[in-house]
Amino acid sequence: MRITVFTIFPELIEAACAPSILGAAIERGLLDVRAVDPRQYTEDRHRKVDDIPFGGGAGMVMMAQPIATALDTALASEESRPRIVFLTPGGVPFHQDLARDLAREDAIFLVAGRYKGVDDRVVRAYATDEISIGDYVLSGGELPALVVIDAVMRLLPGALGDFASAEDDSIHSGLLEVPQYTRPREFRGATVPEVLLSGHHENIRRWRRRQALARTLARRPELLARAELTAEDRKLLREIEADLDAGRETEASGGTASE
Repeated sequence: MRITVFTIFPELIEAACAPSILGAAIERGLLDVRAVDPRQYTEDRHRKVDDIPFGGGAGMVMMAQPIATALDTALASEESRPRIVFLTPGGVPFHQDLARDLAREDAIFLVAGRYKGVDDRVVRAYATDEISIGDYVLSGGELPALVVIDAVMRLLPGALGDFASAEDDSIHSGLLEVPQYTRPREFRGATVPEVLLSGHHENIRRWRRRQALARTLARRPELLARAELTAEDRKLLREIEADLDAGRETEASGGTASE
């Protein structure tokens, strides 16, 4: 897969793509990330990419021409038109299903805006998607672009050492991640749930599924509406709801060394 990020701060993208799993995926040729600076496509000697908004108001707006020319130049070398994603607070919320959809593409363009945003005529002319990573304000679209890149990269076959870990990731299955533990068995008086030490694989599987359901119900209940639930899941949910009605804990809290 090839991802091209259009940004006036290409060094932010380049630096973030070097380390860890993302850098390894790039080194192995599974992912090609490029950064294109619209300043290189301006038509004035000052390389101006922003101007004051029509209608007045505070802040500056990214001009149409530099971004449009940068996109046209990049599109000229593409065999087919890629997905062109504008990172904007007004876009659809980014979620795992959308990451999975993007991961099927051969090429993606990500346009990282700055200032008060991008001249809407460019968005209307080029965007196949508008994506937001959350309801908060950032200085620019570079961090959202990196979030999209990382989420998509994890879904590429071979990008992770153990692809099953991507399948089990929080949200990927439609539910939140289960509580995780490692050595030592006891830490500051808190112990690991006994079921995880039992070696009984079926009990562990069922415990983990119940924990995922309980955590999702407590923290992100809206996810359950679109999760693919089995008959066992629905039975576990009924048990969880009965525990809640009775005032019993539904999420693991571990134990204490004295228990």
